[in-house]
Amino acid sequence: MDKSPLRSHSSAFSSRLLLLFFSSFRASSSSSVVVSHQSQRKNVPMDLFDSDDDTSSISSSSTIRSERPGMDEVQVHKDLMLDQSLDALYEKRTSTREQALASIVDAFNCDLQHEFVEKKFATLLHQCLHCTKKGSSKETSLASHVIGLLALTVGLGDQAQEILEESVTPLSQALKSGREVLKITSILECLAVITFVGGTNPEQTETSMQIIWQMIHPKLGSNVVATKPSPAVITTVVSSWAFLLTTVDRWTLSPKLWQEIVTYLSSLLEKEDRSVRIAAGEALALIFESGTLEKFAAEAKESANNGSVKEGSVSQEALIHMHGLKSKVVNQVRDLSVEAGGKGSAKKDLNTQRNLFKDLVEFLEDGYAPETSTKVGGDYLQTSTWYQMIQLNFLKHYLGGGFIKHMQENEFLHDVFSFTPKKVGGRGSGMSSEEKRLFKSPNSALNKARTQFLNKQRMLAKNMNDGHYAATVENE
Repeated sequence: MDKSPLRSHSSAFSSRLLLLFFSSFRASSSSSVVVSHQSQRKNVPMDLFDSDDDTSSISSSSTIRSERPGMDEVQVHKDLMLDQSLDALYEKRTSTREQALASIVDAFNCDLQHEFVEKKFATLLHQCLHCTKKGSSKETSLASHVIGLLALTVGLGDQAQEILEESVTPLSQALKSGREVLKITSILECLAVITFVGGTNPEQTETSMQIIWQMIHPKLGSNVVATKPSPAVITTVVSSWAFLLTTVDRWTLSPKLWQEIVTYLSSLLEKEDRSVRIAAGEALALIFESGTLEKFAAEAKESANNGSVKEGSVSQEALIHMHGLKSKVVNQVRDLSVEAGGKGSAKKDLNTQRNLFKDLVEFLEDGYAPETSTKVGGDYLQTSTWYQMIQLNFLKHYLGGGFIKHMQENEFLHDVFSFTPKKVGGRGSGMSSEEKRLFKSPNSALNKARTQFLNKQRMLAKNMNDGHYAATVENE
């Protein structure tokens, strides 16, 4: 999906920030400098900062910690750029806010902005949420992306939970306020990311998944007219929903819901758009990998032996229907793995589709998930399950050019993929004793949250393996 608005720049905006930096730096020849500080802006009436004069967009709000070891001129420059971009989010002019958000996206992609987040977390979050409420489609898209990057930067813990709790309602409302594809797809991806990082219980994840799914299956009222979603929206809905499904325990899918979802995803395999077919194929692979169908079969067998059907369990008739659905999917997938190219146009997309569905055919028939290897600096990130591959592909897409940097230095992503790079730069190399206590101590909130997350990942991995084993035993 085209993310070009997220990469856009304004030379005029950047020039103003450079001028501010050099003028501030010339004035800071002494060993310790403090620029006028307005860190509490979020509590000040907005009209004090609204102006159509471009020069008013760059009022300073930064305290430069020149006494901190390792804070060189380049770092000061980066900090000032971020501070002034944050200030510019208070401006009336839409283009100024868009340019500021684009600069923040680039900054968070290029590096993990821990110090900036430590100082300005709440201000940045609430200003971005404000931009999603009143901004243009482009501004909403950029602001949503910043919120997702903010969640990935803070990782597990109270701040990630705060991002999710504060963002779900305004993002859900923003989805209803317009039908622009760029706006909708960016919000959906943001919601998936912040739930992936900050969701601490199944109810939160389920709520986000429902919000996402309703974009293609809305709950219609008497005065609501259904609109046909575009292929880009369908693709984003399915991929975002599947991304969150990787975190859900496999036992939570009811037989009825399983049938509805598989039936719908099967219908998407017939669509003209290749990106839709690929997203549907990955979601189906994840559902079958979970071993849910095998669980239903065991329940049905137990019910038949007992002569009664438990409430919520599957009947023999429903089970036959489910196996029929799976057979249909296998045939569809086999056809798509050898498609000649009549549907769609791009050769790259055709090859991607063929490779994906060849892997899916092998998995559905023999139980072997594809193994992937992604080069990250001097290391290789390995995946051996569908759920790992779906997580990797989604985060790689979301981070774009910042993927390698984050995989090398982002501890949250290290935990997600059980990946330890040979050399990890950034925060860990220059931590103060207080920072080590807060972030490295076994008793810290961060480490407790990380332990819970890893336990959940191990449980899901075990469940996936149980599903593979059950499928293999049944086929034998």
